[in-house]
Amino acid sequence: MKVIDQYILISYLRKFFSFFLLIMFVFIFQTIWMFIDDLAGKEIDFEIIFKFLIFYTPKLIPLILPLTVLLASIMTYGDFAEKYEFAAMKSSGISLFRSMRVLIGVNLVLCVITFFTANNLIPYAEFKSYNLRKNLAKVKPALAITEGVFNNIGLMNIKVDNKYGIDNSKLEDIIIHKSNKNNDNSLVIKASSGELIGDEGSDILKIVLNDGYRYEEILAENPNSKEFKPQTKIYFDEHNIFIDLKELNNVDFSEEKYNNTFRMQNITQLGFSIDSLEKRLVNQYENFASNFYKRTGIYNFQTNYANRSTIPDVKTTNEILNDFDKPTIGQVLNSMENNIENQITSLESQKTNFFMREKLINLHKSTLYDKYAISFAAIILFFVGAPLGAIIRKGGFGYPVVIALIMFLTYHFLGTFSKNAAEDGSIAPMLGSWISNILMLPIGIYLISRASSDKSIINLDSKIEELKSYLKKINFKK
Repeated sequence: MKVIDQYILISYLRKFFSFFLLIMFVFIFQTIWMFIDDLAGKEIDFEIIFKFLIFYTPKLIPLILPLTVLLASIMTYGDFAEKYEFAAMKSSGISLFRSMRVLIGVNLVLCVITFFTANNLIPYAEFKSYNLRKNLAKVKPALAITEGVFNNIGLMNIKVDNKYGIDNSKLEDIIIHKSNKNNDNSLVIKASSGELIGDEGSDILKIVLNDGYRYEEILAENPNSKEFKPQTKIYFDEHNIFIDLKELNNVDFSEEKYNNTFRMQNITQLGFSIDSLEKRLVNQYENFASNFYKRTGIYNFQTNYANRSTIPDVKTTNEILNDFDKPTIGQVLNSMENNIENQITSLESQKTNFFMREKLINLHKSTLYDKYAISFAAIILFFVGAPLGAIIRKGGFGYPVVIALIMFLTYHFLGTFSKNAAEDGSIAPMLGSWISNILMLPIGIYLISRASSDKSIINLDSKIEELKSYLKKINFKK
């Protein structure tokens, strides 16, 4: 390796590792701030907290790496241009692209490392951090209750629409399912509001429910009986539930039983999951279409006339209704209206169901394509940062950092919006994952061409002169 290449490489790597460690340090503190409620005041060993941060750190790499490459490349070439080192390189016959050659090789190696990190390390870290966080939530049941979904607390399955107040102890719109000794869901409680009350010196958690109903199924003498099972419905102003936390607090932090989320899967597993989910969705489409067709009544009509040699020729509905008297016509029309309303309700409910299943498939696909897109982010943003630093001709902190943050925020928010659009099917998942790289690559090529020709990004002087000449022409015509 030539001396000039060594100098460029050392200058770049110093800034790269400095920024990487600094940004990682900042994001780790931001992570602690995000999960401070999960970690503080629960008498958890420092070792457990340290493990949680270690397992969460790899998931920050897709966010930290692009910003690090952008900052390091802008500041490296900004320093070269500001100190006239870049001009000395050009006078020696070393072009911009030639000076980037060694760093292109470094960033290509970084792309390979990033790919293996995204495909192997990040899924493993997600698996470890997800299980550890679930176990941490058991220590404090208020944390085990996630808004909008059912959560298991002991023998109860509880769902709340909103949590607020100190330690999120205040609850709104509560639904509780409680199992009996036969593991049957025979008790349902609905309440408009509630509160979790616990005492540090007690192993009993008290749930106070306000303004609700209690529905309980009365057990029959013969549990296998298929006869109608009566139910009781009781209104209450206030209802108290007590939960023994002794078993919940005996938490094994090494327990790992959650392993089926799409973020925990590598490329091979994601491909298998996507294929299985798509086949299952196609079968559900076909089954729903078949059942829906049978419920319309057309299927019965075809079945009744299947063995007949002739089928009645009916051109209008009036020809059918004329065969009935007026009271029967009213009943027929009411039956038709009810049937149509039922079909519309069925379609609306299935539309939501199919949308959620398609969204799950899109999330799997986006995660799969993200592993490839993240890998190329280093080299693409290097193509943007290096010529941009040579053009602005400023090193150190200040102006280069501002430019780098603007470019990174553009890259990051564009990727975020496109991924959100890909989740609900507005755009293809592959496009949602790649659109940031696709738009940044031509910008990088344009900047390299401008920097290689010693031109600014936009020649404002020429644009101003063109505008002045245009205004003079207008005034002359007037």
